[in-house]
Amino acid sequence: MTNLSEPLTFTVALSSSAHHLAGQFWRKQTNPQKAKQVYLNTLAVSSVKFYLHCLQIEVDWEASQSWNPVMQTLMDVADLEVSGLGKLECRPVLLGAQVVHIPPEVWSDRIGYVAVQLDSSLQEATLLGFTEKAPLSGELPISQLRSLEDLLEHLSHTRQTLSVNEPEASSDKIRVNLSQWFQKLFESGWQSLEVLQGTNQENLALNLRSASPLNGTSVKGAKLIDLGLQLGSQSVALLVAITPEADQKVGIVVQLHPAGGRQLPSSVSLVLRSESGVTLQGVQSRSQDNYIQLKRFRGLPGECFNIQVAFGDVSVKENFVI
Repeated sequence: MTNLSEPLTFTVALSSSAHHLAGQFWRKQTNPQKAKQVYLNTLAVSSVKFYLHCLQIEVDWEASQSWNPVMQTLMDVADLEVSGLGKLECRPVLLGAQVVHIPPEVWSDRIGYVAVQLDSSLQEATLLGFTEKAPLSGELPISQLRSLEDLLEHLSHTRQTLSVNEPEASSDKIRVNLSQWFQKLFESGWQSLEVLQGTNQENLALNLRSASPLNGTSVKGAKLIDLGLQLGSQSVALLVAITPEADQKVGIVVQLHPAGGRQLPSSVSLVLRSESGVTLQGVQSRSQDNYIQLKRFRGLPGECFNIQVAFGDVSVKENFVI
């Protein structure tokens, strides 16, 4: 008989292929502490991937932030894209730990968090349980984890909810509030330029810092954008700078930078559109461009616009409100 007081767990033998992949990602990091973090995160994601595969739940690891070396460097991410549902965060827990650490950069844009305990030899991983939301402290006691049985029910419920509310769940409804940037409040996925400059992603930090049109008192935020297989493993960084003006208007400059190299690929486009979808201006990269920039524009608080980044058949749109 099953002891109902004991929550369901799942133990995975960590394969040589999981360690090989973790080693590949580890070697891309120059900071030893970051390299160790990436290695453990990769083992945790690999374990959850195997568990979901056993349950015939489709996942797409290569579409996840944890697969992208640039994202691995800039953030502490261990996400796994569950096809049609969203990102499931897989947090590694060392043997003997009493809490699960959930870093601030993954407190949103996640459908849940799975705690994965790694043994001291890194030969086995045990899925301890999950939580639907990250606690405000970022520290969740292991004793408060919900069972893996609840995880399956949660994934099923999420799928049903998305099916019913698909139009309302569209990312087109999400807007980045630029006015909050003046209070140093940045939405999930966005980081201040100062934070980016404090990472060891030297090429990106240098490119953004040396962008002369943005020098001065502007508040600057950046977001890494993955344009998929069209750009291989290279991501781009969308940089937005806002400056308050005397007539209550806000001056805005938008740039696009390469995140992992010195130059952008040719034919990457950056387009400004009004809330109604009218194209206001656009620019396209050439092979020698180290960044591209829209002409400076201005707006009043409450006005909306969107920025589209495109390359080939892949495009990403970011919506803003001043």
